[in-house]
Amino acid sequence: MRWGHGISTIPRMIREKPAKEKFAKDQAKLPAGVIAVAPPSFRRERALIKRGVWPVAGCDEAGRGPLAGPVVAAAVILDPKRIPKGIDDSKRLTPERREELFEQICATSSFAIAFGSPGRIDRDNILRASLWALARAVAALPEAPKHVFVDGRDRIDTACDCDAVIGGDGLVMSIAAASIIAKVTRDRLMCALAQDCPGYGFESHKGYSVPEHLEALDRLGPSVHHRSFFAPVIAAREKHQPRTIKREPDMFAETQIDVDVSSAI
Repeated sequence: MRWGHGISTIPRMIREKPAKEKFAKDQAKLPAGVIAVAPPSFRRERALIKRGVWPVAGCDEAGRGPLAGPVVAAAVILDPKRIPKGIDDSKRLTPERREELFEQICATSSFAIAFGSPGRIDRDNILRASLWALARAVAALPEAPKHVFVDGRDRIDTACDCDAVIGGDGLVMSIAAASIIAKVTRDRLMCALAQDCPGYGFESHKGYSVPEHLEALDRLGPSVHHRSFFAPVIAAREKHQPRTIKREPDMFAETQIDVDVSSAI
């Protein structure tokens, strides 16, 4: 990425308008009583560029809440000269607009993707698996960043400085771009898994615990793509695969006490 060597590479004409000014104009166009949500800005990245810190990456994940499928993490380094218009928190965008921006971000930016499998989620828990995948995505970038912004309250293990930004996908442009890459990638993957495991409706709900998914889980039992230790999946395993449920012995049961006492004697 030859475009990331300092602020001198960024002409004044491409620098964005102050966020407050743009937000005020957008708010004035809305009907009375409607509150506009300010889009993410490139302000934090630009402040680092002015200090000579570049490249700067944003990273985010998709898929912490679902009952099935991996958690997908993405890291993105935007080209300051070619930032696609309309980048926003992926949750604020329609699926069609996410797809459009996904293609534009991939064409103009440096990015990397990493996956935390259901097996890793079962082993480490969803938070640790998410942070692991985020760190892997940053490490996989074609050029090592000098600074990383990550969505949420937890910093990740990186070789450079890292700032955790709560609500970052709605505040920091690079994080918002990463949220789009992660979301679209995961949605496409879940549609592929729907072909592998028909009947669960992965193509529509993407593994989240909607009534349609819970009904299929109760009817069919867990698939290999389900996260074993999420409560609805445990309930389905108890119904369909009771032998796979490991139950700890009751240390207060009468028979257990008898055994312990006799062995002690």
